[in-house]
Amino acid sequence: MTAESRRTRRVRSGGAWLAAASLMAPAAAHASFLSGEALDTFANALAWFVLIVMPLVALGAFWYVHILPEVIAEKRHHPQKDSIKVLCILSLFFGGMLWPFAWLWAYTRPMGYKAIYGTEKHDDHYLAMAERARIGTLPRDDLLHMRDELRAMAARHVLSPELQAVLADVESLAAAPGAARPAQPVAAGGAE
Repeated sequence: MTAESRRTRRVRSGGAWLAAASLMAPAAAHASFLSGEALDTFANALAWFVLIVMPLVALGAFWYVHILPEVIAEKRHHPQKDSIKVLCILSLFFGGMLWPFAWLWAYTRPMGYKAIYGTEKHDDHYLAMAERARIGTLPRDDLLHMRDELRAMAARHVLSPELQAVLADVESLAAAPGAARPAQPVAAGGAE
């Protein structure tokens, strides 16, 4: 090894040591963009936010997650939505252990329910459809389909008194001329 290569090697290693030493040297550090009284005020506001607002948000999120199966069952017109609601409430008392069962139940249809009762929908669905028929916003095809479903359910003797009244209303609306007409489709180019 020549003297010049040793010297070059020492210069390079010295430069590396100098770079490492400069990285380890203390520098002026600022932990916050605030200082003094502003920092204390911000810390107090943040503490109150964490102590008051965050628990309320956590409780609201926890509550919403626990009623989510009930909301899903309502949206899907699940025939056993009342039982799913009870399971959601029980899940609150059992620390959420029953919640997955409520969620799965909300997304599944009971086996054989349609064979026994003639429908896979809750009575509230028919009550809402009957209300739409009374005000005239239910298309005639849907009205006739609902009438046929209610007749099939009545043949099996599974109609509640409310649904018997709905069937009578639907029968009279279906027999009335001009009632519950289907919505007219709008032409692609506008009205002619």
